[in-house]
Amino acid sequence: MVILETQHKRGIIIKYSADSVSPAAERLRYILSEDDDLPTPTLFTEMDTLQREGDELEWKESARWVKFEEKVEEGGERWSKPHVSTLSLHSLFELRTCLQTGTVLLDLDGYSLPQIVGELYPRQIEEGMLSPDLRGKITFVLLRKHRHQTKKPIHRSLADIGKSSSSTSECCLSYPGHAQSRSMNDIADTPSTDQLKNKFMKKIPRNAEASNVLVGEVDFLNKPFVAFVRLAQATTLGGLTEVPVPTRFLFILLGPQGKAKSYNEIGRAIATLMVDDLFSDVAYKARDREDLIAGIDEFLDEVIVLPPGEWDPKIRIEPPKKVPSADKRWEFYHPAQRGTEISELHELGEELAFTGRFCGGLYLDIKRKLPWLPSDFYEGFHIQSISAVLFIYLGCITNAITFGGLLGDATDNYQGVMESFLGTALAGSVFCLFSGQPLIILSSTGPILIFEKLLFEFSKNNNIDYMELRLWIGIHSCLQCFILVATDASYIIKYMTRFTEEGFSSLISFIFISDAIKKMVGSFKYYPINTDFKPDYVTTYKCECLAPDPSLTGSLNVTALDWSQLSKKECLKYGGSLVGKSCKYVPDLALMSFILFFGTYTMTVSLKKFKFSRYFPTKVIRKLISDFSIFMSIMTFVGLDMLMGLKTPKLIVPTEFKPTRPDRGWLVMPFGKNPWWIYLASFVPALLVTILIFMDQQISAVIVNRKENKLKKGCGYHLDLFWVGVLMAACSFIGLPWYVAATVISIAHIDSLKMESESSAPGEQPQFLGVREQRVTGILVFVLTGVSIFLAPILKFIPMPVLYGVFLYMGVASLSGIQFWDRIKLYMMPSKHQPDFSFLRHVPLRRVHLFTLVQIICLAVLWILKSTFLAIIFPVMILGLMVVRKMLDMVFSQHDLAWLDDLLPEKEKKKKDDDKKKGKDKKKSRPDNKEEEVLCPQTAHPIQGPGLSLSAYYTYCSVTHTAYTKTHTAM
Repeated sequence: MVILETQHKRGIIIKYSADSVSPAAERLRYILSEDDDLPTPTLFTEMDTLQREGDELEWKESARWVKFEEKVEEGGERWSKPHVSTLSLHSLFELRTCLQTGTVLLDLDGYSLPQIVGELYPRQIEEGMLSPDLRGKITFVLLRKHRHQTKKPIHRSLADIGKSSSSTSECCLSYPGHAQSRSMNDIADTPSTDQLKNKFMKKIPRNAEASNVLVGEVDFLNKPFVAFVRLAQATTLGGLTEVPVPTRFLFILLGPQGKAKSYNEIGRAIATLMVDDLFSDVAYKARDREDLIAGIDEFLDEVIVLPPGEWDPKIRIEPPKKVPSADKRWEFYHPAQRGTEISELHELGEELAFTGRFCGGLYLDIKRKLPWLPSDFYEGFHIQSISAVLFIYLGCITNAITFGGLLGDATDNYQGVMESFLGTALAGSVFCLFSGQPLIILSSTGPILIFEKLLFEFSKNNNIDYMELRLWIGIHSCLQCFILVATDASYIIKYMTRFTEEGFSSLISFIFISDAIKKMVGSFKYYPINTDFKPDYVTTYKCECLAPDPSLTGSLNVTALDWSQLSKKECLKYGGSLVGKSCKYVPDLALMSFILFFGTYTMTVSLKKFKFSRYFPTKVIRKLISDFSIFMSIMTFVGLDMLMGLKTPKLIVPTEFKPTRPDRGWLVMPFGKNPWWIYLASFVPALLVTILIFMDQQISAVIVNRKENKLKKGCGYHLDLFWVGVLMAACSFIGLPWYVAATVISIAHIDSLKMESESSAPGEQPQFLGVREQRVTGILVFVLTGVSIFLAPILKFIPMPVLYGVFLYMGVASLSGIQFWDRIKLYMMPSKHQPDFSFLRHVPLRRVHLFTLVQIICLAVLWILKSTFLAIIFPVMILGLMVVRKMLDMVFSQHDLAWLDDLLPEKEKKKKDDDKKKGKDKKKSRPDNKEEEVLCPQTAHPIQGPGLSLSAYYTYCSVTHTAYTKTHTAM
């Protein structure tokens, strides 16, 4: 039990039990835990203040809430930016007093505002709170017309424009003497044209209901008139609300003159409460006045007070980018839903459960994915899929050309660009069609390239046919993959924590970044910048074609040619020689290539963030620009390249459908060229390939299936590995490269398909909803890759530096969201400037740096291995990361590892058992009838009871204290 002790200036000790449950909380748990199939509607709250315009009284809209507050600015011509409501604690106490003493009508059958107003008086007249002769005057005031911000008065003086719409204390809002001669009902019975055409309706969710707050001061009341009304059915009350939304709640506060600011703050308090998720649920389900007061007490429990001397109340707090979840507030009141979300996230590991049955995991994967098969196709027909296809397609063909060229150099063109295109199309489309996780993109990888190079050199040096040996390695590797699938070997991936995932994904990301930069550095070698050029000596720069010596040309008649007029190519063709300082001039293609490379990257990054910008009026335009950012960047810089007309290196695509090497066919025969023992001995290198494929494929799958991506259709580790094995054998028979999950391109695929909520409430940031899980984009990407050989006339205009920029973007974008990368940046930040990461709150900084240093060392070792001939043992080193992570249990506590990494399965189970055991011991040691004594600091009166909430304690003090007693009397 936690006991908080606070010493008052009078020396009185206040003890409060944090484990106790207040009566208000018990009351709320009783009413909120009731099962209700209908969700609570979203409330649109509008606050109108009573004002005088000339000789007329009218209600003028001063603020509105959907989630955040918007005020009418002082000029009265525009709404303020949405901001977090900041309330005074005094206004909340006064609101509580208002609900205690005022009229509360719940589930009133109301059909019009005059009828509802007529129901407010009987109880107050019976209790002597309201004089019968004031009934007509109050009715007259409440039925005045409402002027909303959408409807401006025709005549407005300069003084009126500068008048504050909320300064009701400056105008005398008295009851007019000629009231009897005017219409009692001045409010419109039906919504006006301005209300029906109000574009603000787009910001309000469907099926929303309204809550109207009316506050003002009059000269005929001696004490406030307060009423809170909940209608049995939401009803459209004519011109009462800015938008034609049916009203469900009414709060009315009319009081004596001189307290307009206080009334306005009380109105803001109840309006803010009505848009609070928990209190709005209480308001809908409340059975009596006490339930509403209990809701205010719960709200007070969560309120945070800002010291007035350390904060400027005039500052408007911007809405947070991510609103904290209210689940913790709901847990106590909805026991059935307690921890639902958490349990769902923790149960994502069930796909890797060890079944102990033959092909048990594969069977469960098929059973899990089969019901989603239809939706995997029709959900792909969305405009967002078009941008995803264009983005991933360009990444895939760039990768295919890059690895195809490298494979051609490594294998003497037994596998080249054509085989790379065909293999990518075949393997990728089949995998996306039948796999368990179609968001994964297959591609060639660096370790496989190293293996192919070593295998070709071994075959060449030992007179072994390379393609036949490779076929048998592929067959053995396929069978070994089947064995891994049948025995649920993917279970080992459960031991792959964030430590291993981040090390692997960071390595692949750095490879993409370094390769893109290396390609650009190479451009400066092929096309050097002309640094020797001196503008002052431009007159001396020339290049002449000199005729060759006639004795050396043989029968060629050198005198028949005008050598001074020949071009550079013609001069060299006919045996001439070039003489002059400008003969070796090379255009600054390297500089232009860098502009294309860096421009594509920076423009893509900028446009990707465009959906959060403030430009353009509609969110649709901003989102489209963000989704098509890569396509727009590529088109922009392709156009710039064509406009400049420089011969920058362009994309080279095969134009004929035939093997790269003329002496090989499309089908590889398994027998006839190698000794028989090769067919068996190839089992050994196949084992190394299988380990490589297993680790590469499954780690990429774990990264794709992270709980942060909120995938809902489940994953299929066993099914994915099964199809990778099948494709290994198929590609080996056709002589195509081997393919495995590409981490960076798969992450880019997910990033291009992320879904966000439509921001309804003003100021509310879009929330990440998940990923558009489907198979259409992957299939289209690989189909387009296959037909790219027929698109050569179009693709030849794309400069390679532009595609290198896309590569750079993929590598950098895949680093975002990696905790490892965030922790690396902490080394260069002073402590006071470090972001408020959750792990920094619970783990000492020196331990964080030590954990990061271990990861950096492991990443450096992997990078060195990748860059040498030892890259063939790269998969074994990935397993080594898991061993290192196991050893960290001896260096770091489980508490630190829980925040910096994921706990290992057995450690996590042990931690849960320990927590349960501690909870039972704590419950046994707690007395059943423990009572705490709480003393009010103002009255020093003891309050005894089994637990008292802070809100109840302060409420009691506010009622007993003299200042609040005076407030209570005045109101």
